Amino acid sequence: MEGSSTSSSTFHLSDDHHKKWVEAQDTLKRKLITEDDYNWKLGESEEDESSGVQVLKYIGGFDISFSKHHPSSACGTLVVLDFKTLNVVYEDSSIVTIDVPYVPGFLAFREAPVFVQLLKKMQDSSHSCYPQLLMIDGNGILHPRGFGSACHLGVLADLPTIGVGKNLHHVDGLTNSRVRELLEAEDNFNVGFIPLVGDSGNTLGAALHSSKGSFKPIFVSVGHRVSLASAVEIVKRTCKYRVPEPIRQADIRSRDYLRKHH
Repeated sequence: MEGSSTSSSTFHLSDDHHKKWVEAQDTLKRKLITEDDYNWKLGESEEDESSGVQVLKYIGGFDISFSKHHPSSACGTLVVLDFKTLNVVYEDSSIVTIDVPYVPGFLAFREAPVFVQLLKKMQDSSHSCYPQLLMIDGNGILHPRGFGSACHLGVLADLPTIGVGKNLHHVDGLTNSRVRELLEAEDNFNVGFIPLVGDSGNTLGAALHSSKGSFKPIFVSVGHRVSLASAVEIVKRTCKYRVPEPIRQADIRSRDYLRKHH
């Protein structure tokens, strides 16, 4: 349906197709980096910007909206925001036909090719505000196979990425009720977020109350080349509402473009 990055119907993969997608994920996953691996700083002060240190300035956000009349017709949108002002400094949308079915756990095979194409177009034009980091409406390592769409795109594009999910993947013993209890616990009330530690003891992400008026958490996870601590900090600094601005703006603009051009 329009405004969603997935269609409501799911598709059962053949065993052969499933095996190929798992193998492709495993191959890309070998290149995954889950710690800070970038050459900029978050720019805590004016001094950082004036000292010649490269600071994070341009954050990209992606989203796809599907037509409610033609389920395979969609609009992919890339926006780039100025990290300091959260103003949109670049926008590009593309109407595409997506024949790859939505299969839970394999969302990137449906969406990543569209995002890679939009990034390549921007890169080929040598645009001055090419993103230093990407935010994806989806998950990173908070994923049944530890390799969600934010990881997938990050490795393909070789860019730092952060996954921001609106729904919790029930992975490694994590459940909505358990997360809600932890978030509501008094100890965590002023912190605003909690680490999501699975039954295995691995930290898979963080549940975050991103804005004062938001009662539903968002779920932040490492995509590629960014630590969880940096991901949470960047997400907190880009939220005016529940969803971070790069993703929110991409969502608004993809739906608007689809309405006007379809």
